[in-house]
Amino acid sequence: MSDFQFSIFPNENFVDLCLYQFGKEKTTPAHSFGPAARNHYLFHYVLSGTGLLLADDANGNTRNYHIKSGQGFMIFPGQITTYISDKQIPWEYTWLEFDGLRVKEALSIAGLSVNEPVYRARLKDLRETMKEEMLYIVDNGKASPFHLIGHLYLFFDAMIRSITPEQNTNAKRLQDYYIREALTYIEQNFQNDISVEEIAKVCGLNRSYFGKLFKDATGKTPQQFLLSYRMIKATELLKLTKLSIGDISCAVGYDNQLHFSRAFKKLYDKSPREWRNENRVF
Repeated sequence: MSDFQFSIFPNENFVDLCLYQFGKEKTTPAHSFGPAARNHYLFHYVLSGTGLLLADDANGNTRNYHIKSGQGFMIFPGQITTYISDKQIPWEYTWLEFDGLRVKEALSIAGLSVNEPVYRARLKDLRETMKEEMLYIVDNGKASPFHLIGHLYLFFDAMIRSITPEQNTNAKRLQDYYIREALTYIEQNFQNDISVEEIAKVCGLNRSYFGKLFKDATGKTPQQFLLSYRMIKATELLKLTKLSIGDISCAVGYDNQLHFSRAFKKLYDKSPREWRNENRVF
């Protein structure tokens, strides 16, 4: 049998960067997983041994990647993959599954994509730092959510810097400023009837350019992000308070309770009342 360690992250209410599950496994020879597709990003780092990754590229063609100790591979949401441990030198790996608004941008900086999923470090000391952050999360799965998310940020920092040189162009800093302004405005005004035009105006940009900039940075349109943010806030209120569904609807920017319930059910496949009954803590 393989040596297997696995944990599920207890909290999904982190928007910029969220952890879903993580673990470590020392596999048996020829052990395989897949073909399968994931809902979120999944990164494996190979601690020892070697194996084969079969992954669909952007055109749906399957590519083969031989991956060994000190390397890793990124699986993207919706991408069909199979990975197989070597018959002679089976691999041991650790993994993190995550998602969030900053992930697409971070992976773009690191040069990881559906067509280029293999992690190869340029700087070994930062690769070791990245590995240690992954193992820390795996070995401290019962720590508080904020503590684990903090180490997830450190993992991302080490991963990006281990692959790419420092990049601090003025254009990049300006784009980050616009996104921060937009996110701050949404966080402070999501309960109001705000529009994409209004958010773009706050940033001093026209709607079309702002929409492209926002989606490039977050992977979501401003409308999709606003909806997702409102629903995350709704789940917090459903779980932690005794407010009525109507009051929660108003609190997250919906004057019409029916419209809120429809939007909620479309996203979570459950009505707000059903979701509360399954998740409330009071």
